[in-house]
Amino acid sequence: MDRGGSNTGTLLCLNLSRRNPPNLEASLLDDQTNDQSVLKQTPLHDLHLSLGARMVPFAGYDMPVQYPAGVMKEHLHTRAAAGLFDVSHMGQVLVKAKSGSYADAALALEKLVPVDILGLKEGRQRYGFFTSDNGGILDDLMITNRGDHLLVVVNASCKEADVAHMTANLADCEVTLLEDRALLALQGPQAQAVLAELWAGVSDMKFMEVREVPLHDVPCIISRSGYSGEDGFEISVPADKAEDLAKSLLEHPNCEAIGLGARDSLRLEAGLCLYGNDIDTTTSPIEAALEWAIQKVRRPGGDRAGGYPGAARIEEDLTSGPVRRRVGLKPEGKAPVRAHAGIFAEESPESPVGEVTSGTFGPSTEGPVAMGYVPASLAQPGTRVFAEVRGKYLPMTVTALPFITPTYKR
Repeated sequence: MDRGGSNTGTLLCLNLSRRNPPNLEASLLDDQTNDQSVLKQTPLHDLHLSLGARMVPFAGYDMPVQYPAGVMKEHLHTRAAAGLFDVSHMGQVLVKAKSGSYADAALALEKLVPVDILGLKEGRQRYGFFTSDNGGILDDLMITNRGDHLLVVVNASCKEADVAHMTANLADCEVTLLEDRALLALQGPQAQAVLAELWAGVSDMKFMEVREVPLHDVPCIISRSGYSGEDGFEISVPADKAEDLAKSLLEHPNCEAIGLGARDSLRLEAGLCLYGNDIDTTTSPIEAALEWAIQKVRRPGGDRAGGYPGAARIEEDLTSGPVRRRVGLKPEGKAPVRAHAGIFAEESPESPVGEVTSGTFGPSTEGPVAMGYVPASLAQPGTRVFAEVRGKYLPMTVTALPFITPTYKR
């Protein structure tokens, strides 16, 4: 997801070895034009411009890819202190059973995802994914039990399709895209200290817990989650109050605005998938090493096994193992290996076995990091493979994910 998520479009190609990369660009999954007049704006657009952000088209929105400090410094600041991200382009969707029963809403949504939603406690959220009839992934998402309804956060590039998918298949539920709310992500080891300036109770929250609390007398929905590998929070706030809240958070000396460039390198170091790159309709959750998100009750032999699109393929992968597997990759040297580079079992063009799906220079790891798919027989950490980069074969080592140690507050 684009988040803790969360993954929202194609991978940003960034030269992180430079302070201000000259070739920053973001492309859209739907090939939208760069004409600024057709791009949507988040409620924080004016704030981004005032902070000197470099704006790029991303998933149909005009979004900040970096600020004057540059991607490298933004990345390292988030790992060391606290970074504030605008993720308002993502979709916040309310799903409520017409009966008013949470159980009815949960069981309805379970027909679209291989996830235990019925057993999700109130005030908790869980990672999941919509699956296709062939067992691929339509989108990955976060699902929250809000008492009498569900709050589902989906990727920006998929939100219209996701809303249509839910509306068509959840006849006994009301599905509402919340277009009057913004979404902020506050990430990093100092995130709690920053948010505590506005709400002292933040220290009591645990990872994946969700609460509704007032910040500056504005009702906000706060989850202790994110997509950076660091402790942090995502804050859903009324759109007309988002800029004031963001400015309040940025007043803290340890908090800085962070763009999409650093967000991408942070999530890659954390081994987190970006929808459209690392997962899509051709990858099963098991191939993508996401079986941890399928709870026992939804697996073969469980009380509510199956019953979702593509269950036959996914259950077969769970039982017999997938043919291929998403893995971490550490290229030798300092040169990053980008998405779509071929992976080879030997230093020879006759042995292609897979493809890199995400790759960049890892500021925290001080070296290149990548993810990709290889045959299950080559997925063991320590296996040596090669990537084709400009006609040469660069050695890489299959590595366990993540590349950094997450700091989530359990």
